[in-house]
Amino acid sequence: MERNKALELLKKYNKDPFHIRHGLTVEGTMRWFARELGYGDEEGFWGNVGLLHDLDFELYPEEHCVKCQEMLKSEGLDDKFIRAVACHGWGMTKTQFQPEHQMEKVLFACDELTGLIGAAALMRPSKSTKDMELKSLKKKFKDKKFAAGCNRDVIAQGATNLGWELDELLQKTLTAMQSFEDQLNAEAGA
Repeated sequence: MERNKALELLKKYNKDPFHIRHGLTVEGTMRWFARELGYGDEEGFWGNVGLLHDLDFELYPEEHCVKCQEMLKSEGLDDKFIRAVACHGWGMTKTQFQPEHQMEKVLFACDELTGLIGAAALMRPSKSTKDMELKSLKKKFKDKKFAAGCNRDVIAQGATNLGWELDELLQKTLTAMQSFEDQLNAEAGA
């Protein structure tokens, strides 16, 4: 699937600017990880999975990661793509897919984390990730009242699934988000 078609599909089922921005954020993060981890030839695939990972969430929150399977199949997407999108809800939704491929594990690990980092950035005077350091991110991570909707257990489990220390996941995801923040703001509106 071409990136423009994936973006059209996201906007077809998601109208809330927050959900569209989140999709774009996870897309950028997944593209960065694809390059960083040696999957540069799959960057488009990783990015589109990130872009569409919450395709069903706005309209079907109770069927999240299940309804999207039907939606993506009706768009002609293959089982590999559908599985990759659906597996990020493992243990939190009714999806039957557990993250196995490196890309699936990265999506599982960074989905919630991008939300936490985005919320932390909004609390900064700069409203930016660019001047955020790991130390301040870790402080926000430890504060369970901050961005309470971001599941820290899932983030920690994601790091474990990848064989990384939590700090490594936090730093890499922060670095990823810093790398495309200007592009994100231009596309999603600051």
